[in-house]
Amino acid sequence: MANKKNVPVEAQFDQEIGAAIDKTQDFFDKNGKTITYVLIAIVAVVAAIFGYQKFVSEPRAEKAEAAMYMAQFRFEGENADYELALNGDEEGAGFLDVIEQYGSTPAGNLAAQYAGICYMKLGDWDNAEKYLAMYKATKGVPNAVVNAENVGLQGDVQVQKGDYKKAATLFVKAAEVADNNFTTPLYLKKAAQAYAAAGDKAAAVATYKRIANEYATSLEARDAEKYLGEE
Repeated sequence: MANKKNVPVEAQFDQEIGAAIDKTQDFFDKNGKTITYVLIAIVAVVAAIFGYQKFVSEPRAEKAEAAMYMAQFRFEGENADYELALNGDEEGAGFLDVIEQYGSTPAGNLAAQYAGICYMKLGDWDNAEKYLAMYKATKGVPNAVVNAENVGLQGDVQVQKGDYKKAATLFVKAAEVADNNFTTPLYLKKAAQAYAAAGDKAAAVATYKRIANEYATSLEARDAEKYLGEE
């Protein structure tokens, strides 16, 4: 075996690189098939995800939006028919149909909120609570307002059911979901009113003070100052 001390540095480097290449080649010779199968599997998974989104998920989302058109029209029309918007007829699907067929799509998710509101309009508080709770919060700044509205509506339902403590908790949560100068003081005011109805005067006062201090330019701040002035 040659003495490394007598071998030039460049030659030693070449020998080490060569040995490393030999080891790498040996590894691939022994494990080449396994690595190939793993790579193929990874590519297949990526392709499957892309294919699902392109050929299954996206078309379903589009169908869901189309299916919900008539229900939305009946919900938002001048002569809104909430029963028909919920159940649909031969002329178009209702929100319940959209939920059943396309519940996993964005439109199906939004249909749950619409359904909850329809039940509120019809005075069916149990079903209103059920369907509003089915809505799943979505990401993004514009969606935050819808998310807050959903929680706030759940609070409204609890008010109707007489559970003021739970309603107050939901209103506070709605205020924090989308922090802004418009909806936040509104939900905080509702929370303060719910606390008062539940007999928790201290929480009501604290919430009104929060409105007055943090959202002084809001319309609700005037009501808060009026309430606090009477204390």
